[in-house]
Amino acid sequence: MKKNLVSILKKIRKKVSKYLSSNRLFLTFVVFGLIETILIRYFTVKTTGSYKPYEPFICDLALLIIIGSFGYFINPKKQFNYYFTWLFIITVMCVINSIYYVFYTSFASFSLLAELGLVGEVGDSLIEKFRWIDFIYIIFPALYILIHTKLKKGNYYVFVSKIENGKKMFTSTILAGVIVLCFTLVNITGTDVSRLVKQWNRELVVQRFGIILYQGNDLIQSLAPKVNSLFGYDEAARKFKEFYGELWKENKYDTNKYTGVLEGMNIVFIHMESIQNFLVNLKINNQEITPTINRLSKEGMYFDNFYPQISIGTSSDTEFTLNTSLMPSNSGTVFVSYSDRNYVTIPKLLKEKGYYTFSSHANGDSMWNRRVMHPNLGYEEMIFKQEFDVTDKNDPRWVGLGLSDYDFFLQLQSKLEKIEDEHENYMGTLIQLSNHSPYYATPFNPELYNSLGSLKLTNTYKKINSETQREEVVTDDYLKDTELGNYFVSAHYADLALGTFFDYINKSDHYENTVFVLYGDHDARIGRKEYQYYYNYNVETGELYEEGDPLYVDFDNFAYELNKKTPLIIWTKNEKIAKKIKSVNSNTMGMYDILPTLGNMMNFEYKYALGHDIYSIKEDNVVIFPNGNFVTNKVYYNNTSGNYIPLISNDTGSVDSNNTSGKTNKITPSIVIDEDYITKIKKYAEDRLTISNGIIVHDLIQKEADNIIVENREG
Repeated sequence: MKKNLVSILKKIRKKVSKYLSSNRLFLTFVVFGLIETILIRYFTVKTTGSYKPYEPFICDLALLIIIGSFGYFINPKKQFNYYFTWLFIITVMCVINSIYYVFYTSFASFSLLAELGLVGEVGDSLIEKFRWIDFIYIIFPALYILIHTKLKKGNYYVFVSKIENGKKMFTSTILAGVIVLCFTLVNITGTDVSRLVKQWNRELVVQRFGIILYQGNDLIQSLAPKVNSLFGYDEAARKFKEFYGELWKENKYDTNKYTGVLEGMNIVFIHMESIQNFLVNLKINNQEITPTINRLSKEGMYFDNFYPQISIGTSSDTEFTLNTSLMPSNSGTVFVSYSDRNYVTIPKLLKEKGYYTFSSHANGDSMWNRRVMHPNLGYEEMIFKQEFDVTDKNDPRWVGLGLSDYDFFLQLQSKLEKIEDEHENYMGTLIQLSNHSPYYATPFNPELYNSLGSLKLTNTYKKINSETQREEVVTDDYLKDTELGNYFVSAHYADLALGTFFDYINKSDHYENTVFVLYGDHDARIGRKEYQYYYNYNVETGELYEEGDPLYVDFDNFAYELNKKTPLIIWTKNEKIAKKIKSVNSNTMGMYDILPTLGNMMNFEYKYALGHDIYSIKEDNVVIFPNGNFVTNKVYYNNTSGNYIPLISNDTGSVDSNNTSGKTNKITPSIVIDEDYITKIKKYAEDRLTISNGIIVHDLIQKEADNIIVENREG
């Protein structure tokens, strides 16, 4: 018995040894690929919530084995080319996702990467984010080449060619890969499948299925604009008709004290690049960072609990959601992949009322495909880069990515006056540019910046000199060379430029019948560690608060997400109207609520809006995000982890949804959110994401709108 066991073990060891010695190229490919997939998860999303770390590991391992199995169809002497090509693809995938994740807090999409030609002008923003760990993956292809060279010198390929049975090895290897894959799929749920197919939350897909399956699935999803209309149309159309059929039966157009208050007025939107709400009334050395926005927020209608709802399309997603009250696409960007669909938009609705419509930006109209998409949104005139007097980066009027905001607004003055003189009513969108990342400590035109009033980031405090025991004044450049400090300077400049524009508006004989809507398009995409440092810096001592200190701020992921709020302000110099609208609204509000809110105030319909008139909403307003997260007055829910944080004051039980500092709003046993409440809103969010995506992919407003009207009338 003992001898038989020893004999069996010897045979097993011999077979294992033979396998290892004759499959070195395949095994090295699998091991190197697996290490890379582990590293990309470790440096980005890790694994949280209900998912286990082994789930993506097993999935990546299985797919690497399956991919590698096809190498056995190739002559051993040529297998290196096959395996190296795949390893190179995986390496490039990891490098791109590593860089991309820092910038977007998400994973790269083939559809967006295919559009890099459209966003090439913001390449500096990505370069600014480079870290050494982004390129650690390059080590593995280099090592693979060295191993190949060594094997070649040792006549490994000649040896393997004599003993390898390619078809047999392929069959056994792919079978092993499928068996391993079954281990990770055995516990798969309907929710997992739904998330994989819909891909709203890319982080969650990577956590569950690994980076390789995610990227393969994304490739399929990226082809969706060309093939999606061939699949799932009937189901999408049915849901579309049922959803709006029910919605239109309700009394959607409730009146309130703001109904019609802006009817007949011109409207100009100002798209404030990367301006976040925490900047409002924030001071550095007793100097306001955004004095213009501060003033306008006090003079107009200010929404201080307002969230953009962007996906990978960032600024273009904001333009789309604002104008349509729909959500961004879950595959590609609407501005590029679905620019030929029919959308009901603010410009189109106002054109029906006789308004002239235009848009203006100091960047080129190819950026985000605006050349095509803006006319489709309903803009009649586009005043873009080619219409402005600016040359190149050597022009002193050039800041960041193009013409400075100061000169942009300056050159717009005559153009706006001409539009007002020639048209009884008009609607326009002005898109700022100077505060686009990367953020610079000193604008390219320091003379202009200093003349407007530059922001000083130095901090001064008193300290006892340990040697002389005398009190001395210490100057500390604690924000110097930090991305957040540079952002403060950049935002300050953009605000000052905005201030010169509104100085002109107030002094001009024009614009008495014009209302301005200012909104931050998205957050600045600055890392959480920068905020952690800023909020824990003691300006009185020049030291950092440590954990355990009563004043220490744990700027956690929830605080980071809540901090992404941007300001929304409705302002006019018309004193009569200004008195009527001057107010502060702290209800939770999203970008998709702008269209219906203005629809009520300007008296135009908004029957396809997924958002609400913020002044007519009878229940807790819900702001949903493309990844399935949502926020209300009561709670912020993270769809990736399944965790949530109550936005209720611990002491009073009152709504405290403006808190973004991380100092309170901690989950405590005394605060209980009903799980039924969470479940109900999760379904609410998923339904609207599904409806919105169906409208975009299948062009349902164009194809099915009349059917809703007929069914509704018959009902």
